[in-house]
Amino acid sequence: MISEYQVRVLPRIAADTRQLTQWLAGEYGFDAARCRHVRILRRSIDARQRTIYVNLKVRVYIDEQPADEAFRPAVYPDVSNRPQVVVVGAGPGGLFAALRLIELGLRPVVVERGKDVHARKRDLALIARSQQVDPESNYCFGEGGAGAYSDGKLYTRSKKRGSVDKILNVFCQHGASTAILADAHPHIGTDRLPLVIENMRNTILRSGGEVYFQTRMTRLLIRDGKAVGIEAVRNADQSSSLSQEKPTSVVAFYGPVILATGHSARDVYRYLADSGVALEPKGIAVGVRLEHPSRLIDQIQYHSRDGRGPYLPAAEYSFVTQVGGRGVYSFCMCPGGFVIPAATGSEQIVVNGMSPASRGTAWSNSGMVVEVRPDDVPGPEADALRVMRFQQQLERLCWLQGNRRQTAPAQRMADFVNGRLSSDLPPSSYAPGLIASPLHFWLPPAVGHRLQEGFKVFGRQAHGFLTNEAVLIAVETRTSSPVRIVRHPATLQHVGVAGLFPCGEGAGYAGGIVSAAIDGERCAEQCAALMLSSGS
Repeated sequence: MISEYQVRVLPRIAADTRQLTQWLAGEYGFDAARCRHVRILRRSIDARQRTIYVNLKVRVYIDEQPADEAFRPAVYPDVSNRPQVVVVGAGPGGLFAALRLIELGLRPVVVERGKDVHARKRDLALIARSQQVDPESNYCFGEGGAGAYSDGKLYTRSKKRGSVDKILNVFCQHGASTAILADAHPHIGTDRLPLVIENMRNTILRSGGEVYFQTRMTRLLIRDGKAVGIEAVRNADQSSSLSQEKPTSVVAFYGPVILATGHSARDVYRYLADSGVALEPKGIAVGVRLEHPSRLIDQIQYHSRDGRGPYLPAAEYSFVTQVGGRGVYSFCMCPGGFVIPAATGSEQIVVNGMSPASRGTAWSNSGMVVEVRPDDVPGPEADALRVMRFQQQLERLCWLQGNRRQTAPAQRMADFVNGRLSSDLPPSSYAPGLIASPLHFWLPPAVGHRLQEGFKVFGRQAHGFLTNEAVLIAVETRTSSPVRIVRHPATLQHVGVAGLFPCGEGAGYAGGIVSAAIDGERCAEQCAALMLSSGS
């Protein structure tokens, strides 16, 4: 017999399968000795009251072993001799587009400007040591995209549960813990995600697809209004580092194009704008990374001086309010994590957050950002890149405040709200280092003032949250793409270029790993439909 139950239990019971089985047996009147397995289908924490509960959806197997798989694997056939599609970018949009193309019997050729997911690690470490950023290999560019080394959170507000489940199953098939299928806020962890990404690449290669690293698209190949491929500059020395000359060659790849370049490929946006490819400005959110001691967030969220205790994970939070007609909210919360330098070029400081799978560091951080709409940014209405230029100006201003290095300007939270310069700064996870700076003075007033007012609201909602134990680290600007590459809602092709499928976060149609992956699959499906209808 198989039964499913929705239950609410104490954390110590949820953490121990034996205790959970005994509790279920007592609650629902079956013999615990006859229970062969309890599978957790959904899990969430209810921390609204002083007594913390864990909400579970469980499947109980009585007198029989579970026959179903923990996840549903996709089938990837050999597509070596099938028509090919060019996929630009190996972030979640590009990788899931490539895997879906294989399922549909097409051969993906993946072109990635950065390095493979493991080689990227060395360049990321250099940012803290040398204070330099490799413009082609950093926290945003390289295999896995911006999510590979900035947390691997899989939470999405998408209501298409079937699509979400498919994405999570593919992650599990490639090595992610099956816990992500049950958790309300699933998370792989920055330390574990690279292996999952490498396994995805190996699936593409085993199935007959191709993957090229350090190969940057320079232009689309367009014939009679249709994308027929791309031209790219390929680094001939795949081992070259930041300080070396990089011999290059120009190569071409042919087929319909899925363009999944991520939210920081500003050279691609400039090229498209110069080429007359239809773009439009898109709203973003900008602000800071706010870092607290994780013990403090645990104490606040779990209503206990003891913090999380032995059975609960590092606590998360989510805040949102309106100030002056614009949203102010927390973004990409990383419990037990790090603040990282996420710039993609010289003369810019950008910060982001990440967490290892254990979420076990001494700090918790989140983006604290203010909504910026295209109408808020001065410039001609027809200028599709004006929000992007606003980003750039703010990042350069931050770099100047940081002594023209990756040393990030920072200010204690209560000092910021009260307009005081911090005389010293608390310990921080940000490896390149912090420098005390009057963020309240030099941040754009539309951002800084709204953050000050928002923090007052959040401090009233969570006693102890507004504190000088917390530090603001500037500046968070890469919350989403500042540009939308305009496409048809039904076919997902660009409105002016047939055979071009703008995809994922960089195209302005996704926000996060899962939504970008879903969009990648949708673009692959529409591309396959186009090729089928044209007899390719």
